[in-house]
Amino acid sequence: MVEARDLAADARQAAERRIPLLVLFSEAGCPWCARARQEFLLPMQRNPDYQAKVMMREVGIDNPAALIDFAGKTTTQAEFARSYRVLMVPTVVLVGPRGEALAEPLVGFRTADYYGYYLDQRIDAALAQLRGSR
Repeated sequence: MVEARDLAADARQAAERRIPLLVLFSEAGCPWCARARQEFLLPMQRNPDYQAKVMMREVGIDNPAALIDFAGKTTTQAEFARSYRVLMVPTVVLVGPRGEALAEPLVGFRTADYYGYYLDQRIDAALAQLRGSR
């Protein structure tokens, strides 16, 4: 997945396309994060159907790398994750142009059986919020 570096620019690009921005909050060495990424998010990212529905970025809750937040301020990935109150990984959030939540966060990785279904539900809810239909 593309590592988040400038969420303000990413959000503008997503807004132009009228799609939500999906942010995966992960942690180095987290096996559940790796499963969510490898089994679901990366295949979705490569799928043209999903490219038309969502833009994806990844933020490491333990990553000191510089990041520009939705307000255009420089912070770190770890600080940004703290500002979103991410306590468990993986956490997936779908946000709009100002970083506002468009769907309920998907927290944890309980089972692979339904994870894709839960992701689809949240992507569809976020799209409906952005496009004004429910």
